[in-house]
Amino acid sequence: MENGWFRVKIPLPYSLRYVNSYLIPEADGSWTLIDPGLNTAESRDIWLRELNRLGIRFRDIGRIVLTHQHPDHYGLAGWFQLQAGCPVLMTAEAGRYARRLWGSGSVFAAELTGWFRNHGMPEELLVQLGPHLASFRERVEPQPRLTDLEPGSRLDMGGESWQIIDAPGHAGGGVCLYSDASMTLIAGDQVLPRITPNISLIPGMQEDPDPLGSYLDSLRELSGLETRQVLPGHRDPFPDAGRRAMEIIAHHERRLEHLLGLLAEGPASAFDLCEREFGTHLRHNIHNLRFAMSETLAHLARLAKRGKAAVSGPAGGPWTYASA
Repeated sequence: MENGWFRVKIPLPYSLRYVNSYLIPEADGSWTLIDPGLNTAESRDIWLRELNRLGIRFRDIGRIVLTHQHPDHYGLAGWFQLQAGCPVLMTAEAGRYARRLWGSGSVFAAELTGWFRNHGMPEELLVQLGPHLASFRERVEPQPRLTDLEPGSRLDMGGESWQIIDAPGHAGGGVCLYSDASMTLIAGDQVLPRITPNISLIPGMQEDPDPLGSYLDSLRELSGLETRQVLPGHRDPFPDAGRRAMEIIAHHERRLEHLLGLLAEGPASAFDLCEREFGTHLRHNIHNLRFAMSETLAHLARLAKRGKAAVSGPAGGPWTYASA
């Protein structure tokens, strides 16, 4: 990469295959590390090999910057902090959600199970959620001590001043970093090439009742940035954030129109709509089904916000959706 930066691909045991981590050289000889990846034995081995190849010692890592708290980005932060003794920067909001997700996983699992039950998911699938979520705990341990990263502020990094941009929708408290000097956007998962990030409506994950609406607003904001290089959390770097942001907006508008068409056929649970949208094959993959279900709920919330869908049912569920 340019300016002595390095991209390190850290493998993932999911369909995404790998997450991009970035090493940025600083004037004092230290390095800034962006999003170190998921904590697995394979990931740690790759980091040991790559650091050795690049001649970087753990004590040369001066700080870690996290775009958001999802385990594929956050998981190795605590391990690196133990080795390097460096600060880990993430927003306070993302830190709160990290503690909720990974500090009391059983509570979150119970809430998610109840949430999906009220939206129509069958019991034989609900019982898989607890063990599935618990499996992430070891992939984020040890957890780091966090230093607050403030959206709207600036961060000096790699000889440039970076704007910390609030990036809602995909992860509560997520950020992008933008340098107008080099016209570079460190995008995290907010703008990805060829694929779109999951947008979830899940209790306890974020306080936003309309995450898709917030995400679309964020994309419109990012589309106004002049970029020469976009460094995404997954897949390869690309040049034009604005063009890709508008493509993703169009994608979600098509999804919303399709969901409206399904609602026109009659009232249905969110789970029924999820299977009609994404297919019944996801019953065999609880990881992907969880994402599909929560994304369906985010799209339903956006339609409700626009006055095109309505939810009904008793306070304790079950709930159904219909055209408004």
